Amino acid sequence: MSKMSTEVVRHALNGPTMGTRWSALFFAASGFDPGPLQAALQAAVAAVDAQMSTWNPDSDLMRLNAAPVGSWTAVPADLALVLELGLRIGRASGGAFDIGQGAAVRAWGFGPAEADPQAIRAAMEAQHRPAFELLQIDGTRVRKTGPLTLDLNGIAKGHGTDRLAEVMQDHGITQALVGIDGEMRALGLRPDGQPWTIAVEAPDPDRRAPQSILSLQDAAVATSGDYRHWVTVQGRRLSHTMDPGRGAPLLASPASVTVIAPTCAEADAWATALMVAGGEAGSQMARQAGLDALFLLRDAAGGVQSHAVGRLFAGKTAPAVGG
Repeated sequence: MSKMSTEVVRHALNGPTMGTRWSALFFAASGFDPGPLQAALQAAVAAVDAQMSTWNPDSDLMRLNAAPVGSWTAVPADLALVLELGLRIGRASGGAFDIGQGAAVRAWGFGPAEADPQAIRAAMEAQHRPAFELLQIDGTRVRKTGPLTLDLNGIAKGHGTDRLAEVMQDHGITQALVGIDGEMRALGLRPDGQPWTIAVEAPDPDRRAPQSILSLQDAAVATSGDYRHWVTVQGRRLSHTMDPGRGAPLLASPASVTVIAPTCAEADAWATALMVAGGEAGSQMARQAGLDALFLLRDAAGGVQSHAVGRLFAGKTAPAVGG
């Protein structure tokens, strides 16, 4: 066998989606044409966006939001699966993860419109019932049994990353690293037999630097944090993560939570749930759910302390980062 027949070439593909970019890193035999794969990956994330975006008024999710209470609405199979997963993790987290926070998200200015004081008051004064009490799913039919505005921003990017992984496998690529905006999924190993390396970002809004390095094989990782997207109210910076019990941004939370799970949709949703639960209750929740999670917690001195749950983070955390 000639040397050329065993050569592998590194490919790094990317494209726009959901207001950010997707990426795919893999190695293929010399002569591999990445064009069809690039097109298939872009089409996959475009379909997710068309189904689940709250920024696109014509998306399937927004069509469901506009449907009358009590009426059945047909939705694409992928959207139904993501809704089911959202409800399942919502129940398992005691409502800490809630896909029914659309009205609050929009009111506080984390959607396509600016913050609206009147809508904020309405969101905070409304009766807060979790989506798993108000949404019924029957195959690919969905109906609301009470007033409910859905938002999948805590799970859609994770699902989009899983779709990227599925497309790679459909094209015969079983060793790759794919992601959307830091939500990552690893397939197999690198060509040298080593796991894929992924940085967990330090919770610093002014710079991008690694807090720790993970080695990942056939698993996904997602991080939820308070340092990239926020609003400032009366001089106080508030995270984009909603407190479902208040209909408002979290007042106190970990700086970030990173979760490793079999799929990126699960990791994405659980990272949000643990942020909402907080360091102590979130750690207990992670242990009960059998999750591997890394909490970065700010201390009184302005530094960041690491707290790990599960065996996969053992020995992976870097020293605490000072403020």
